[in-house]
Amino acid sequence: MAYKTDIEIAQECHMKPIGEIASLLGIDEQYVEQYGRYKAKIDPAILSGAGKNGKLVLVTAITPTPAGEGKTTTTVGLADGLRHIGKRSVAALREPSLGPVFGVKGGAAGGGYAQVVPMEDINLHFTGDFHAIGAANNLLAAMIDNHIQQGNALNIDPRRITWKRCVDMNDRQLRFVIDGLGGRSNGVPREDGFDITVASEVMAVFCLSNDLADLKARLARIIVGYTYDGKPVTAGDLKAVGAMTALLKDAVKPNLVQTLEGTPAFVHGGPFANIAHGCNSVIATRMALRLGEYAVTEAGFGADLGAEKFLDIKCRAAGLRPDAVVVVATVRALKMHGGLDKKELAAEDLKALEAGLANLLRHVSNIKNVFNLPCVVAVNRFPTDTDAEVRLVVDKCRELGVNAVMSTVWADGGAGGVELAKEVVRLCESGEADMHFAYDPEDTIEKKINDLAVKIYGGKGAVFTAQARTEMRTIAKLGLDRLPVCVAKTQYSFSDDAKKPGAPTDFEITVRSVKISAGAGFVVALTGDIMTMPGLPKVPSAENIDVTDDGRIVGLF
Repeated sequence: MAYKTDIEIAQECHMKPIGEIASLLGIDEQYVEQYGRYKAKIDPAILSGAGKNGKLVLVTAITPTPAGEGKTTTTVGLADGLRHIGKRSVAALREPSLGPVFGVKGGAAGGGYAQVVPMEDINLHFTGDFHAIGAANNLLAAMIDNHIQQGNALNIDPRRITWKRCVDMNDRQLRFVIDGLGGRSNGVPREDGFDITVASEVMAVFCLSNDLADLKARLARIIVGYTYDGKPVTAGDLKAVGAMTALLKDAVKPNLVQTLEGTPAFVHGGPFANIAHGCNSVIATRMALRLGEYAVTEAGFGADLGAEKFLDIKCRAAGLRPDAVVVVATVRALKMHGGLDKKELAAEDLKALEAGLANLLRHVSNIKNVFNLPCVVAVNRFPTDTDAEVRLVVDKCRELGVNAVMSTVWADGGAGGVELAKEVVRLCESGEADMHFAYDPEDTIEKKINDLAVKIYGGKGAVFTAQARTEMRTIAKLGLDRLPVCVAKTQYSFSDDAKKPGAPTDFEITVRSVKISAGAGFVVALTGDIMTMPGLPKVPSAENIDVTDDGRIVGLF
């Protein structure tokens, strides 16, 4: 049977004018800035008045595999499913990065009949937010080097500049560069490098800010390097904040789009969850909460990454608390965690499935027993899943006191998410949510990382390189060691080794470097061989993307 591609399904959708979607949310036209017929930015001033918030639902997943899990698809389908049962739902999602779009993953706007549209726009330039973030990042980089070139009044040590340039593309060639070559008029030669835009601290600041004033304050605190005598230099010291904010003032307004079924969706901000904090903007989440009965949001990769950071970083910073959590899994992916090759997933294999279920159960246990939140497992069902395999998943979840619900939103849209929606409503109305954090921010950086390694990842603890310990001492001297921790590690394992799927236990994570993101308000711990600038695969998705003579994009997932 031939299935339509995601882009083919999206292009067949008859979208409603974005003004109708805004009206559905009760947004007065004075707050709507249209970007064409089907996209708009919503002025955050709409949040200034008093109002009642809806319920907050977080969608997360098992550790990702090449078999796919469908977290964004489930998020969109759940939002549609809630509308099917009469609930005013709003989705709050991240914007896709061009890196994965042209690299391995392809499009990131959902899939099948559970997508946000216009799919091509969202996956490509959208409303220009990422370009604005990249420009603000690189303006700061230019002002650092210009300050040194023009006399270096702040006494910046070129060997201790920590701020990198960025570009929203997977480009390993730019990880380490030497710039400023060509003589005195072309700058001071120094080692430099690029991060992908979604790993920039400007992206994190953008997503964690409450408003423009908070954005400016956070930008001012960004540490870009150190003086010759070891004192930190900030963006505020360089007088870069006003110009950076000018580049971001429109980008900070959340983007309103719609699902294939016309459910409102805010798509705004997009830090990666393996190398950043993995959540959409605080402003967009608050907007979804204010304008809907149920705000359905997602956090990147597995629950050990995106969900942990959503709860320990975003919720702590913004005062948010989820009412329920959805953990997405597929039988296929669980069998891969159980040791099967991707080519062997079509046949029933209860032994491999049971072995792989340990991954799902650890994620579920963390949500339920560490964070103390009610959750449901959404089994994103494939045609090859047998009844016996599905029963095994349901039974194992029930042993943990958690229901597992079948989801067919990829094939059936919102109708395939009705049962999941009913369970989510039940959990939200149960009042069971009493969120705890995984660690105390007042503890040392070392203690916080060890807590995550043991309580969330299931390992023995963390080991720290000499460089990491030196960096932790520097951060402590600055009085910034009491901030939350953002662990950068592989998304493919609970450990820092991508080759350890399932639920490994006998491991330690190796912290090779610890960096301060003072503007974002967290400490970044780099583990294993994680990179803040990914590379393209042997056969990048870009090779399959094209534009027809009449301007229609094809091959975009």
